[in-house]
Amino acid sequence: MNRELKRVSVLVVLMFVALLTSTSIIQVIQVDALRDDPRNVRTLYASYSAQRGPILVAGQAIAESVPVDDPYKFLRTYTQPDLYSAVTGYLTLGGAPTGIEGALNDDLSGHSDSQFLDQINSILTGQEPIGDTVELTIDPVVQQAAYDALGDLQGAVVAIEPSTGKILALVSKPGFDPNTLSVHDTEQAEQTYESLLDAPNEPLQNRAIAGDLNPPGSVFKLIVTSAALESGKYTPDSTFPNPSQYELPGSDSLVNNSEGGSCGGGDTASIATALRLSCNIPFAELGVELGEQAIGDMARAYGFGQELQIPMDVTPSSYPRGLDDAQTALSAFGQGDDRATPLQMAMVSAGIANGGVVMRPNLVNQILGADLTVRSQFEAQEFSRPISGNTSATLTQMMVNGVENGAASNARIGGVDVAGKTGTAENGEDDPYTLWFTGFAPADNPQVAVAVVVENGGGLGQTGYGNLLAAPIGKAVMEAVLTR
Repeated sequence: MNRELKRVSVLVVLMFVALLTSTSIIQVIQVDALRDDPRNVRTLYASYSAQRGPILVAGQAIAESVPVDDPYKFLRTYTQPDLYSAVTGYLTLGGAPTGIEGALNDDLSGHSDSQFLDQINSILTGQEPIGDTVELTIDPVVQQAAYDALGDLQGAVVAIEPSTGKILALVSKPGFDPNTLSVHDTEQAEQTYESLLDAPNEPLQNRAIAGDLNPPGSVFKLIVTSAALESGKYTPDSTFPNPSQYELPGSDSLVNNSEGGSCGGGDTASIATALRLSCNIPFAELGVELGEQAIGDMARAYGFGQELQIPMDVTPSSYPRGLDDAQTALSAFGQGDDRATPLQMAMVSAGIANGGVVMRPNLVNQILGADLTVRSQFEAQEFSRPISGNTSATLTQMMVNGVENGAASNARIGGVDVAGKTGTAENGEDDPYTLWFTGFAPADNPQVAVAVVVENGGGLGQTGYGNLLAAPIGKAVMEAVLTR
């Protein structure tokens, strides 16, 4: 009898140990992963039943929770929803939040680790914790200018303060109305979500930082020029043969300059002339000489292939590896399998503008507690140093020449030296082009770096080009910063 009792006692003890171990793992080790799992809707429901913190731009709420007379207690509402949808994202019943709503869900809902004492106090008092306030770096004037300049075009605009990495504008079109997804009718919200998901123009895709990335076209020539100048083997005056057509190595495929013919006339073309006029053939030749290793290393130094949060996750831009000479030639003017986000190309321009130092981009200025205490505050952080100060100064002048009397002329601003580069990327034999602009101003004291992408040829198929549609958008955004 004692032996049987002993066996039972040991079994019970082992069961309690197993139970204690499993609950400890769940409550301590796995708590963050379980809370962040999109299938766990308890956190999301708690976000609705508590007063979720607002999202602010220049002190004004662009997302806030208002009291309502239903079981959820608060309704998430968005002011100027189309203008800010790419930034705020949405909060919806039964689904994972997106944008800032998703990236800072714990802070906004009052369940972050920094709010531990508030959570204890809420248990003692029986009151729900109030979520933190998130104040963004977005400048409303610049955001509105980017939104208006993009108009009805499909694409995106990103503007960055070069010296700090603060994101001043982030627009993606077409956008959507987050209010239609935050309703407390689950069936209605799901129907709206499905309709947005099935829409051919993909309004839920944040083209500024994610989605189906576009080939960068000639704006990628800034990276190739950076690699050439940093190698010490080339200067802006280095020249290459200047044929009207270039046969890719080991191939019978031909490369043409965008304007047709040779690059500016003459038997040779310099790197400076090729960048100013955005000629493909000299860059194809330069790319083969540099090799994909040097180009790829420079692309990575600017941020290609690297994970980044702003705090939303950013899809890494990509430069392929293991290329043969023909593929390297194509990649050198942003074709082949090169892919980039507007944020990444804005980082390239910002790095050139900032003396060769790329600052880490960020959307969040500060996070405030319900009592207005500062939980965290923006601090400028260096991301990388892809080029030297001398290379930065040289590239800046080359980009200024491109705006003053080159392929980026539609970015000119009276009385201001603008540094810029356009791009017109091919997507397929019969597919519309992707149109680009990136640059910064003023060239001698940069206050803003901008990148613009216009998809679907801007409605012009294969007749549109970067200087026609993308450069004027970049100009409008830079002017908005300079005239604030």
